[in-house]
Amino acid sequence: MFRQRASWIILITLLVFVLAACGKTSEVAETAPQDQHTSAEENGTQTIEHLKGTAVIPQKIDRMVVLSSAYIDHMLTIGEKPAGVNVEVRYGGDYPPYLADQLAGVPTVGSADSPNLEAILQIDPDVIVIESRTAENAYEQLEKIAPTIVIGNEWLDYADDATYWTQDLLTIAGMYDKVDLAKTKIAEVEQQANQLKAKIEQLDEKKLAYLRVREKTLQIYAAKGHPTNTLLYHDLGFEPTGVTPAEQREDLSMEKIADIDADFVVLEVDPNAEDYLNGINESSLWKSVPAVVADQVYTTDSFWLFKGWGAIGRSEIINEIEDMIQ
Repeated sequence: MFRQRASWIILITLLVFVLAACGKTSEVAETAPQDQHTSAEENGTQTIEHLKGTAVIPQKIDRMVVLSSAYIDHMLTIGEKPAGVNVEVRYGGDYPPYLADQLAGVPTVGSADSPNLEAILQIDPDVIVIESRTAENAYEQLEKIAPTIVIGNEWLDYADDATYWTQDLLTIAGMYDKVDLAKTKIAEVEQQANQLKAKIEQLDEKKLAYLRVREKTLQIYAAKGHPTNTLLYHDLGFEPTGVTPAEQREDLSMEKIADIDADFVVLEVDPNAEDYLNGINESSLWKSVPAVVADQVYTTDSFWLFKGWGAIGRSEIINEIEDMIQ
């Protein structure tokens, strides 16, 4: 009897050990995947989808190099200073003038078309942000320096969406966990535009021609197809002229100048275009344009095409136009 009872005790004891061991094994099996697959945030990284695939970058970015004037605007909009920026060769190879004060001391790293790889390497960036035209020639080289993100769209493949300019701003803001701030800045610019649009609606005559004087030709910008164009004709409510193209800018011969039935002219002049501009100003056809007769020709700083992509730039354009229509 005693032996039988002892056998039962031993059997029960072994069973308890087996069940306990199974329980621990089950617990390990349940917790192991969580230990092996910690989130990117816990690892201090974030994953960004972009035109060239996927990039893993730090959760907290200390040094971002950007190779686009628009991206410089976006960073400054959310209170972040770039670690390195591109220059625009045709505008003197320096900072964009309207952002220069906020960029004092920031290293320049060549142009978007021809980035200075050595200068970028010296910065030791956490991430590099470029657009597709830069990626065509330099993506692989830049990727060897730091994770390189290609945002925007295919070069010159602009969308008709009037809010398209906000997309890259929100993407960059997301990298800094500042999307709410970016949305606030966008709303402020939209409110500013709406207030000016209400004034423009009160004008009896509001046809506008957005012209660019180049070294040997005069061009007229379209009613859409670029954020600056949609700002003028959609957000602010100016009316296109009879010669304003719908989709893409076009050249205007001297003979076509007489067909510019604009009440307002915005004139963007390239740095090398002074001789051609003088020829236009001397033309009797130009002198017959309604905006010229009414002295309502406004010469810009030749950076409107850059400004149209960013909240800071768009706000400046709106201020300039408000002065123009006074």
